[in-house]
Order: sequence, then structure tokens, then C-alpha cells
Amino acid sequence: MDKKSANTVLDVSLFKRLMSFVRPYKKTFVFVLISAVLLSGFSTLSPYLLKVTIDDYITLKDYDGMLVLIALMGITLLLEVVFQFMFIYYANWLGQHVIYDLRNTLYRHMLQFKMAYYDTSAVGRLVTRVVGDVETISGIFSQGLFMIIADLLKMLIVMIVMWSVSWKLSLIVFAILPLVLFATRQFQKAMKTAFDDVRTQVANLNSFVQERISGMSIVQLFGREKLESAAFREINDKHRKAWLKTVWYNSIFFPIAELSTSITIGLLVWFGGLNVIAEASGITLGVIFLFIQLSQMLFRPLRQIADKFNTLQMGMVAVRRVMGILDTDETIPNSGHVSQKEIQGTLAFEEVHFSYKKDEPVLHGISFTIEPGETVAVVGATGAGKSTLINILSRFYEIDSGKVLLDNRSIDQYERSWLRKQIGVVLQDVFLFADSIYNNITLWDASISEEDVIAAAKKIGVHDFISSLPDGYHFNVKERGGMLSTGQRQLIAFLRAYVMQPKILVLDEATSSIDTHAEKLIQKATNEITKGKTSLVIAHRLATVQRADRIVVLDKGEIVESGTHSELLKLEDGYYKNLYEVQFVTASQAV
Repeated sequence: MDKKSANTVLDVSLFKRLMSFVRPYKKTFVFVLISAVLLSGFSTLSPYLLKVTIDDYITLKDYDGMLVLIALMGITLLLEVVFQFMFIYYANWLGQHVIYDLRNTLYRHMLQFKMAYYDTSAVGRLVTRVVGDVETISGIFSQGLFMIIADLLKMLIVMIVMWSVSWKLSLIVFAILPLVLFATRQFQKAMKTAFDDVRTQVANLNSFVQERISGMSIVQLFGREKLESAAFREINDKHRKAWLKTVWYNSIFFPIAELSTSITIGLLVWFGGLNVIAEASGITLGVIFLFIQLSQMLFRPLRQIADKFNTLQMGMVAVRRVMGILDTDETIPNSGHVSQKEIQGTLAFEEVHFSYKKDEPVLHGISFTIEPGETVAVVGATGAGKSTLINILSRFYEIDSGKVLLDNRSIDQYERSWLRKQIGVVLQDVFLFADSIYNNITLWDASISEEDVIAAAKKIGVHDFISSLPDGYHFNVKERGGMLSTGQRQLIAFLRAYVMQPKILVLDEATSSIDTHAEKLIQKATNEITKGKTSLVIAHRLATVQRADRIVVLDKGEIVESGTHSELLKLEDGYYKNLYEVQFVTASQAV
């Protein structure tokens, strides 16, 4: 978005995009506008009725007529209260429904982003966009737009009534008005800049706290408490200063506005009083009372409009940030149309080249095939490109060139969501949600019953472990599965993949840091879930390597060797033979 549009009071094009979310509720929108008009009329009618009561009934000592006018004032006040309730309730109702739809749209859009976007985006900032910024947008409807419209209508009606009653007293009020308007405009411009800074500092604060809480173990292990505390104080100080700037502007503006109102009232009483004493025509005691009330009704909305403009501008800043996410095109094209097809499970990589960053290739022409029901283990040193194969197959990233085929059909020809359901993935770093074990296994799929989960758990040998936990399958594992060990989280991931009954399994085995008991359970689970399924295993265990139908050896993004365990061990000075002797045999002896 260009600088000019960012500095305007209201970005029209941006506002139009926001209003597209109002269309489903256009009847409510119109009703709120009508309520604003009626509310402005009734609020102005009450002071005028007071003027009539003073001049035509109290002064003339007409008691019966005064009672009639007081009754009318009571009815007017009642109607004003009713429409004020309608206005406030439905303006907020509309705002909450709009941000409900907007937040759903934003979240759905973010669900489609490729992993490369999340690799380079701060989690705290994204959380701020979805939660904080979207909530701020609701203020456009509840405290911003409609309130400004209502106040402007009220001011217009007040000015018309003033001029029609006494142009002399009106000139006194209108002479002070430009000063208030100028101060309001300057205040609004200053607050726009200040609130931009506030939102930026809030996002920085959220991002910092999110990352440090997630990485608290690293902070404490390396004794960085003092350094991180100092860094937080610096960011928090910037946040404080940003807010204090808004307080400073408020502290200047509102006393000026209040002083202007007081001066206006003083001038009205002085000039009007002189005319009443001199018995000049056109100005009466009731007119003075009317103008005192109307001047307050004129200046008070001006002060409030400045505040409402702040709300509106904060909302528009939030809209700009949210629309920036919606305009982000970081999705992998889902142009595939093949689904609901019974697949055999033949998996092939043909001359696959891939790089996470341009001109920094990770895979160099990878080619190999896995037949239906075959288990292929991929081994290699750290950084060889093993885990990249999983990311490519799951379509987290797009390849630079080559093909990845499933049943002789490119995987981008399959509908993406359907394709991923055919592939069961068990990652080395298992992510669990702060929920029950049962929900972490089914991922809230209502078609998978608890009986199905228990039967699957018994089959792969993890039922006893789950049953031993408090509440069993309903045990809450807390955030990221923090209540479970590494091995236990791995077992839950195996069960999750197993109950989905995928045609293809991709396993990134756990490291050797788990205990012997968990190691045996994982090995049993691996043997069970790979039976009869096309399996691609990133192997870390000697038993898995030996059991595989074929082994693919990667080094620096290239396949250097391929064959069975026994075939590869026969190669003199072979890469796998050296890797086996150094890594797998050593690891086995350590266990």
C-alpha cells in the first residue's frame, strides 16, 4: 500500500474491502444508520422543548401548559433512550459479526500457506493479526464509524436549530468553532502516527514473548535470563513510550477543547444577558438556556469525534495489516482434480531438484521408486536432504524441477487435501495439541470412535502405556505434549498415523535419546504399521535399516548408493558401509 493512502484519514479502497464483509448484514447496517438519524433528532428536540417551556409557559406562569411540555420532554427522552439502546447494541452486534467472518476468512487463508511462509514469519506477529488486530477492527463499527456519523448528524441539526433561533448567538458559537476544528484535525493527524507506532510495538512485544516462552529451555540452559530480561525491558520500554505519546496528545487536546466550550458559554451568557436586560428582540432567557445546551452538544461531539477518529484509525491500521495477510499469495497451487481414487501405492521420484532458497540447492536430481508394499529406508548424514523428501511428498514445498509420481501420476494432479490423507506421516519432532490423547490421535475426526482407537492401540502395542496414564485416552497432554516423554509422543504419532489407515507411510524415526522400553515399543509399532504399505523411512535405527527392502543413501542432496543392507556392506569403501560402522553399529553398542 502506498504512503499516500496510508496517511489519509480513511483509505477508501481499503474501507470498501472491509465493507464487503458487511453485505450479509446490510439490513442491520441500514437500521443502525436510521437509529443514528433518529437519535440525533430526539437529542436536539429535548433542549428546544426546554426553551419553549421557559419562554412560553414558565415566564408566563402557565402551569397546565408547562405540564404538557414536560410530558413531551419525557416522551422525547424515552424515545432517545430506546434508540440509543438500539444504536449501541446493533452497532456492536454488527461489528462482532463482521470480525467473526473476517477472522474465519483470515484463518482459512493462513491454513493454505506453504511452509516456506511460516519459516520466515514470526509466530507472535501472526497471532497479533488473527487475534488483536481483528478485534481492533470491531471498534470501527462499535465506537468509530457509526458514532462519527451520529455525531456529525447531531452537529448538523444543532447548527441548523441555532441559526434558525438566533443568528447573533450562532455567530458567537461559530467564531469559536474553527479553533476547535483545527485542534481536532491536528490531534487526529498526530494520533494516527502514534497509533501506527503502538500497533507496531504491540506486534514486536507479542513476537518476542511468544518466541522466548517457546524456547524457555534454551534461555535457561544457556543462562540468558539476565540478557533476555534486559532485551524485554528495551522492547517493553518502546511499547510504553508509544502509548505515552498518545497520552501526551490527549493531555493537550482535551483541555483545549474544554476551555473552548467554557469560553463559548461565557460569551453566550454575557451577550445574551445584555440583550435580555436591554429587552432586545429575538433573545430570551429560554434562548440563552437553549444555546448553552446546544453549544455543549456541538463541542462535545467534536471532542468525541477526535476520540472516535482515533478508534477508526486504529481500526483501519488493523484492517491494513489484516488485508496484507489476505493479499499474501504464499499458497501452493491446488489445481489437482483427482480424488476418491483407489491408489496402489507406487511412489517415484524422477530427477527431483529442490532448494529452500534460490541458488542454494538441497536436492540434485534425486531418482528412485518405491513399489506397492515395499519399505525403503533413506540414510545419510545430517543435512543430506532426507527430511526434505518428506516435505516434498507432503507438498509443503514445490520442487524446482523433476517429478514426484504416485501411481504414475504427478502428485500435483491430485487434490491436495485428499493426497495428504493418503500419506501417513510420523515426524521425529512430534507436535501434540494441548488436548486429550484421544483428540490428538483422531485430530477431532468424529468418524473415528474411541473403540477404533483402542483397537488400533492394542494392535501396535501402545494400549498399556496409554491406559497407565491418568484418565487414559482422555489424559490432557498440555501444550506441545509437554506431559509426555519424547518416546511417548512418538508412540502417539505412530497411533495417529495408524488409525488414519493411509496407503503410504512416511516415518522420520525418533533419535536414540529415548529409553530402551520406548525403543522396543516404537520398533514394534513400526513393524506393525508398515505391513503391506508403501513405506518411506528416514532411518536412525539399525533394526530398521536391516529390515528395509531397500536402502537409499543420500550425501549432499545426491543418491550415492542404493541396494539392500547386505549388498551395500559388500561395497569396498562404500559410503553406507562407513556410515554403518561409524553410526549404526556404534549406536547399537551404546544401547
